[in-house]
Amino acid sequence: MKKVLVISCLLFATSVSNAQRFDDYFEDRTLRLDYTFAGDHSQSDIYVDGLVSLPHWYGRRHHLKDVPLKGNGQIIVRAHNKKMVIYRHSFSTLFQEWLSTDEAKQTKKSFENVFLVPFPKDTVDITVELYDYHDKTATSMTHTVVPTDILIRKAGEHDITPYDILHQAVDTSQCIRIAFVAEGYTVDEMDNYLDDCRKAISSLFNHEPFKSIQDRFNIIALKSVSEESGTSEPAKGIWKNTVLGSHFDTFYMDRYLTTLQLKQLHNILAGTPYEHIIILVNTEHYGGGGIYNSYNLTYTGGKHFLPVVVHEFGHSFGGLGDEYAYGDNDPMYFADTEPWEPNLTTKHDFNGKWEKLIKEGKAGLIEGGGYLKHGVWRGFENCRMRTNEEPEFCLVCRQALTRLIDFYTKPDTNE
Repeated sequence: MKKVLVISCLLFATSVSNAQRFDDYFEDRTLRLDYTFAGDHSQSDIYVDGLVSLPHWYGRRHHLKDVPLKGNGQIIVRAHNKKMVIYRHSFSTLFQEWLSTDEAKQTKKSFENVFLVPFPKDTVDITVELYDYHDKTATSMTHTVVPTDILIRKAGEHDITPYDILHQAVDTSQCIRIAFVAEGYTVDEMDNYLDDCRKAISSLFNHEPFKSIQDRFNIIALKSVSEESGTSEPAKGIWKNTVLGSHFDTFYMDRYLTTLQLKQLHNILAGTPYEHIIILVNTEHYGGGGIYNSYNLTYTGGKHFLPVVVHEFGHSFGGLGDEYAYGDNDPMYFADTEPWEPNLTTKHDFNGKWEKLIKEGKAGLIEGGGYLKHGVWRGFENCRMRTNEEPEFCLVCRQALTRLIDFYTKPDTNE
């Protein structure tokens, strides 16, 4: 599905030299950062909505000041009143995508956003940056967090959502943690949900590179119960009482299935071992959505369930761009800016992508991708990021996913 797509490739975006040790700066806890992003086409603003302390830190403990992909925005944590970066995180948001819609030219709206960083031992300055389609900082905001602040709410210590461990990593100290979340499944449908989770895991691990290195993944399934079965379909006048309030017709696009309730999502996840999120929605209506380092949300009741959940995971986990084209209207890519997505190029700055595969005769440059017929190139004629019918990720996407998995699970030798 259409998602925010901008800007320049940045694989391992900062130097790994002078790497920090996790224990020097952080506790084994998580600081959840709740923000409100608000505005319209002409101006956007960032507001702190709340801070939450969660037990344990389940993200990376190495490459702390690096990001594997630049994304559409970043969280940058610095020691207080110092320039030294001690942690960095990249992401994309529905808010930034909404800014490109016609509605944003007429209406001001706000969106919830939630990010996780390791809990600091000392006072830190946290900067949030949002980038535009030309790799420029559109807006930024810096605030100070004092770890002893009495208004940092504690969560995840009691009334934790029940969950099952469906796949355990060989080394849980250096692994990629995925949490499935049930949406639109009633208490009587939990067995169906767990079966859908197992099918999704099997499908994911049938694709390379996940198949060869599945021992680096730890996967749980949260049993989050909805009052009603299914999801909302506004175009049909159907509104359901579900745990995450998900719905189709996001930005008036029939197949775009999302949830805007990110604080509720992370409240459900509080106290569980998670970092990357896959939401399974109990509906037969085709659709889904994947937002880089936010969540992947997928329908489960149709024949395309399994290819869609893998495709959307390519977005939410891998930062991969869509390789299909609609036309040349409403562009998200421009000739003067290289996409940050590792499987797309405008040829503006191709360095570090798949030029080696081209030299080896294993890939090419095929025009069409990122929703555009012209001006954006991909490496192969077909791929899981292009059609549901293609059974595999192309070699370019596999290379990008392998690099990403290594980033999360292989510490640098200097650390």
